[in-house]
Order: sequence, then structure tokens, then C-alpha cells
Amino acid sequence: MKPTLAAGLTLTFRYLVPPDKTVPHVYPESPRFREMPEVFATAYLVGLLEWACIEAIRPHLDEGEQSVGTGVWVTHGAATPPDFTVAVDVALLKVEGRRLTFSVRANDGVDTICEGTHERFVIDRARFVRKVEEKAAAARR
Repeated sequence: MKPTLAAGLTLTFRYLVPPDKTVPHVYPESPRFREMPEVFATAYLVGLLEWACIEAIRPHLDEGEQSVGTGVWVTHGAATPPDFTVAVDVALLKVEGRRLTFSVRANDGVDTICEGTHERFVIDRARFVRKVEEKAAAARR
């Protein structure tokens, strides 16, 4: 991690919601999801929050480093139809070793749709992948 990875870092990330990021597309094999209204799904919103945080810290990571999400504490209080642009504002609140805590907020141009916090850990990608492969190999035995 570079010394520039510090509390106070901010980013606004914009995303145009396509029809395939609505609730019926979360688990298409589930009839319960397929019958839901076509609004931006919480599952995809969480991914969007992660994406914004990843983009915010990307320039501040060393070669071979990435981050993984480890906690999400958010509300999703307003429905967003497709073709709305969601603006996600992220702010890095704390850096505790490799643990990063973000404030996250999203707005669809009409409503604040989401507020909360998100936690990520900076990892060495090669080491992380190796551990996952070892876990998978052990489970096959």
C-alpha cells in the first residue's frame, strides 16, 4: 500500500442502471425474484458500492495488491428504475493496517437510495488465490 492510501480519500462514481441489473435478474432461476418489480436490485447496489470503493483506492495500491469486501452495513431506502444514473459517493474514513472503512452514499437524481459503511481488506492477490486453491483442494480430498 502506498502512503497516499489515507483517510479522507473520496470519489464519486456514476453508473447508468441497465434493465439487467434489476431484481428479476438477481437469481433468474428463482420464480420469486422473476416476479419482483424491475427496479435496481440491492444485490447489484452492494456490488456498485464495492466497485466505487475499489476505484477510489486503485491508484494507491502497490503492484499485486487488490482489496476484498469484508463487511457491508447499508440501507436501501428508495427504488430506482432502469435508465436512471446512480451517483455513489465514497469516503475512506479509516485505515487500520490493511483494513479500510468507507462511508458510502448513493443517489439516483431524485432520492438518496443508500447510506452506510463498507469495509475492505487490502490483499496480496497471489497469496490470496493460493490460499483459495489450497482450500478447494483440501475440500476435494
